[in-house]
Amino acid sequence: MIGISMRHLRYFDALAQHSHFGRAAEMCAISQPALSIQIKELEAMLGASLVERGARQIRLTPLGDAFALRVRDILRAVDELGDLARASFSPLMGRLRIGVIPTVAPYLLPRVIKALVARYPGLDLRPREAVTQTLIADLLEGRLDTAIVALPVSEPSLTEQALFDEEFVLVRPPEDADKPVPNSDMLREMRLLLLEEGHCFRDQALSFCNLSAAVPRDLMEGSSLSTLVQMVGAGIGVTLIPEMAVPVEIRSAHVSVARLAAPRPSRTIGMIWRKSNPLAEQLGLIAEIVRQTAREPLMAAP
Repeated sequence: MIGISMRHLRYFDALAQHSHFGRAAEMCAISQPALSIQIKELEAMLGASLVERGARQIRLTPLGDAFALRVRDILRAVDELGDLARASFSPLMGRLRIGVIPTVAPYLLPRVIKALVARYPGLDLRPREAVTQTLIADLLEGRLDTAIVALPVSEPSLTEQALFDEEFVLVRPPEDADKPVPNSDMLREMRLLLLEEGHCFRDQALSFCNLSAAVPRDLMEGSSLSTLVQMVGAGIGVTLIPEMAVPVEIRSAHVSVARLAAPRPSRTIGMIWRKSNPLAEQLGLIAEIVRQTAREPLMAAP
């Protein structure tokens, strides 16, 4: 097994993640036949099969499952060796993989990238947008360095640093602009438009309205806040969106926006990273840049 290389391990890890040779090859930026050859070489060196090959999808053998866990630990440790070296650089340089939840990414990420590039010209930013649970899994498995999410995440191995709080606002048809703003009890009786399951913002909206996700209701779902706002503009219902989304989303939708009565629903946005990450001190500095950037107002459409 002396011949096992980091290339073998990274290719196998990609295959274990995607359970598909084509997608794994795409992730590794190589051809599918080349990936297949590397996996066969790895199996030959081990003297055992790691993969059950099907017509359209692969499945890991029991050994493959156990091997995948060890491989992820090895790759994470190797990546952290690189992070340890980068932590000694001033200013911060090299790759930074940052995840952002979908209800923050369109409104904050472009400004954050601009601010970070201005502060750290040698930084190679690799942003990724995904729901919270996916980002947490990627952090724990070493595929991300940090993520911007709604807090708390309550994961013992992750550091949480709060950045800012923001309120939710009500988006409703323009003809409702002069009507009294409904409270949470009244919202329960209205057609409420929500994000699909998996989005933490959906759960926060349901919590404010004292609704259970398991209770059948006249709810409608969208894949993004933009979709929800456009549906409101079409007269389909009402929705809640975070305050930072308002300047962007009302530009192309004929809707009205209202602040809810106190106590208003809100969320805390923060940054998270592995406690073991050697870049922890630098990530704290980046969190401060993100905090300052978020304080800068977005220009609303005229």
